[in-house]
Amino acid sequence: MSRTEEFQELRPLLFSVAYRILGSVSEAEDAVQETWLRFEASGTEPRSVKAFLSATVTRISVDVLRSARVRREAYVGPWFPEPLLDDPYEDPARSAELADSVSMAALLLLERLSPLERAVFVLREVFDFGYPEVASAVGRSEAACRQLAARARQHMTEGRPRFEADRRERDELASRFFDALRQGDVGELQDLLAADVSLVGDGGGKTPQLSRTVTGAEKVARLVGTTFEMMARVDVTWEPQEVNGAPGALMRDADGRVLNAMVLDVLDGRVQAIRLVNNPDKLAHLGPVADAWAVHHEVRKARREAR
Repeated sequence: MSRTEEFQELRPLLFSVAYRILGSVSEAEDAVQETWLRFEASGTEPRSVKAFLSATVTRISVDVLRSARVRREAYVGPWFPEPLLDDPYEDPARSAELADSVSMAALLLLERLSPLERAVFVLREVFDFGYPEVASAVGRSEAACRQLAARARQHMTEGRPRFEADRRERDELASRFFDALRQGDVGELQDLLAADVSLVGDGGGKTPQLSRTVTGAEKVARLVGTTFEMMARVDVTWEPQEVNGAPGALMRDADGRVLNAMVLDVLDGRVQAIRLVNNPDKLAHLGPVADAWAVHHEVRKARREAR
């Protein structure tokens, strides 16, 4: 194969590695493109193209993550990863690890790790790279990588829920949730929420957003139910969609532009968390983005008229 063909064959893997390290679709795409430029400019033929490209995209992603952490410290409000609708890389032998590692909950746990711990965890635990390959990618000894992997596993294990949700039960519950949302049935919504459910929005200071996290089934059900009833009156629609491997939805304004992405965390037969990604910078890869402030004013007007 030509270099271009070899690269294109490995592009899905490279993107998936970069996205899990960075939590950003746009930054992952940039890292993959930079990897191609370095591969194209290289005057030597690597013994293993996969190892070379994986190491290159990992190093680029770690460098980007280090600078991104400074920006995230100054980020306005909660920070969530950019929503991913489709993971381009598939490996039947690693399907469970791949699906789990791309979830919002797992990506937020990865934020607790240092950039090197995160890179080692992604390569070793998610994609099953050997320690020699991991060591080459991050520029550390195999012994050091084993220590980094052990620390990363411990942090990830400590932060995970004790029980996993059955996929079919999860999807059925999500379907009931969106039916209740569509009907504005606050009582049904409350029945589907965990007692300590949280509703959190990431607007980055660029859109109307929650002033704080809303907690508790009654408060969340009432807020979500009444708000979305008003949004429907101004022709906001939502389409159920798997987001980061979990039940979710894309909301669109009257012109079909993306308003936000919603992700549900489902566990123990209840919705444990509702996350809203509202920051327009994190939605651009999903299509034309709505004017959230204009929709906000329309909703306020509809609410006044309904009184």
